[in-house]
Amino acid sequence: MEVQETRVQTDRVLTIPNLLSMGRLVGVPIFLWLILWPVFDGPNNDGWAVLLLMLSGISDYLDGKLARRWGQISRVGQILDPLADRLYVLSTLLGLTWRGILPWWVTAILLAREAFIGCLLPILNRHGYGPLQVSFLGKAATFNLMYAFPLLLLGTGDTWIAEPANVVSWAFIWWGTTLYWWAGILYAVQARQIVKADAASAV
Repeated sequence: MEVQETRVQTDRVLTIPNLLSMGRLVGVPIFLWLILWPVFDGPNNDGWAVLLLMLSGISDYLDGKLARRWGQISRVGQILDPLADRLYVLSTLLGLTWRGILPWWVTAILLAREAFIGCLLPILNRHGYGPLQVSFLGKAATFNLMYAFPLLLLGTGDTWIAEPANVVSWAFIWWGTTLYWWAGILYAVQARQIVKADAASAV
């Protein structure tokens, strides 16, 4: 398996894809506030939280597609995009676990994957690399989880849609968790190949 990175095609910061990623970042604290408000005796705003997650998922799809189509792939975008993905996943895990909607052991499995990736970043930095480009598999994992979480919220209500939403949400959670770890393992393989290539070139 060869190590590949998408070539940066622009050094501009204020591109449409980057603005979409920035917008997703701004939405993270708003989403967390919406999801946790009932914990602090506030009104239930799960509908707005679900809408914000859906908009984030659409933005996540568009920023990469537009960056490739318009030749606006940038180093800033390669950092912002996975950062926004991770923060949404982490904030959703925190909010849903705090409210008792998501079991703690699911959160532990997903956080362990984040810790695993975090341990690889200092190794890459020592060899002059930043975070590697997000793979298609990693995007697919995030896609599954970002659809699972709003469905899980819908599954907590008393409406006719609650039961099917709960079933479908858990299907997305299992697929997303499996793909999330699979993408993490492939990320580690790619990092190992970079280290080996640097060691070979230094001989």
